[in-house]
Amino acid sequence: MATKVENSQPDGALQTKERYAHEPGVFGEAIAYFNEAADRLELPKTIRRILTHPSRQVIISIPFQRDNGEFEVFTGYRVQYNFARGPAKGGIRYHPGVTLDEVTALAFWMTWKCAVVDLPFGGGKGGVTCDPSKLSAGELERLTRRYTAEIIEVIGPDKDVPAPDVGTTPQTMAWVMDTVSMHLRSHTPAVVTGKPICVGGSKGRVEATGRGVMICIESALEKMGKALRGQRVVVQGFGNVGSITARLLHERGAKIVGISDQFTGMHNKDGLDPVAAIEYIANAKNQKRSLEGLPGATAISNTALLELDCDILVPAAIENQITAKNAKRIKAFLIAEGANGPTTPEAHQMLSDAGVTIIPDILANAGGVTVSYFEWVQDRMGYYWRESEVNDRLKDVMRENFDEVWNMAERYKAPLRQAAYMLAIRRVVDCYQTRGIYA
Repeated sequence: MATKVENSQPDGALQTKERYAHEPGVFGEAIAYFNEAADRLELPKTIRRILTHPSRQVIISIPFQRDNGEFEVFTGYRVQYNFARGPAKGGIRYHPGVTLDEVTALAFWMTWKCAVVDLPFGGGKGGVTCDPSKLSAGELERLTRRYTAEIIEVIGPDKDVPAPDVGTTPQTMAWVMDTVSMHLRSHTPAVVTGKPICVGGSKGRVEATGRGVMICIESALEKMGKALRGQRVVVQGFGNVGSITARLLHERGAKIVGISDQFTGMHNKDGLDPVAAIEYIANAKNQKRSLEGLPGATAISNTALLELDCDILVPAAIENQITAKNAKRIKAFLIAEGANGPTTPEAHQMLSDAGVTIIPDILANAGGVTVSYFEWVQDRMGYYWRESEVNDRLKDVMRENFDEVWNMAERYKAPLRQAAYMLAIRRVVDCYQTRGIYA
């Protein structure tokens, strides 16, 4: 039975949640960025109070059967942060470190990510505290179907539309979609995005987040009067986002001087071929599928990778990688946040003071949710676009909204992160003011 924690709580519970929202932690750091932008907008106290509380938090127990016949129980979450602009939107994460704090912060970020690229979605996020690498395909399927069954009342094309995230895949989304469709006795492809193409996925979705990062980097360099060709790039995290960002930048003439995965960093000042690195991982004989031993590169730590001499840094791994401890040693003049929350507020201030331009996560990695929106639209129409059309539409959305953020940053003399939050908050607040607050 799901445990629902909602805003219809006694004052004491709200006060507790307000304290929690400002405690150190991922969500606390996310709130800090929000508060800076809200101050610049002179946001009224009432609306600020609403926007710093999630609309709904669901905590569930997930019993499922292991291959050996034994039952195990994991904890799952689904947080729906805001519905002002439309149904909640956000991924499902399978990772040992998943907590309610993390999922709430990610749902919070999704609210602003959707708004900053002007999508008709609110923010949501889900997760299960587990290690998917230690589960068989059958166990993952049973876990996913039970998780889906537990949250089925709160998800749907007009309620909340999940997608893949860390530790989940298009196959995971196919299981979610099938479970919902079987329960409803109705084909419901629009309940999730990031699905395989054969069951209603969109062409271009796999590359979308990395392509969005690349588009933002190109846009920023154009504003600075610089060319992409010849820029030295370091990419931390060589999963879907990092590897595709590296490949697309390399194709456009950038020099990829450093890459990393969870096991190691790889460096070559003369440049690495990301396509060869992707193929190396795919053909790796060890089960880790790691960059370890990549020919033509020197192994370094992930910590050292962030501090390499480069022009552009793309943190595309996990949260809190750039902190007050290493910010002063970062040499890039441009940072594009491929991951969610890779830079702490203290580090952001230090880098901004040093003249570093940071393209914030809610803008830089919004390409994925943008094409997820396209997928949702196509599923509801029953008509699917060519990949070139998807990519063209993505480029239009990312460039148009990057320009909006850049112009706001210039107008308010603010960093891009603050400008992005200001634009997103204004769009959400406009919806609240137009719709009114039901009480």
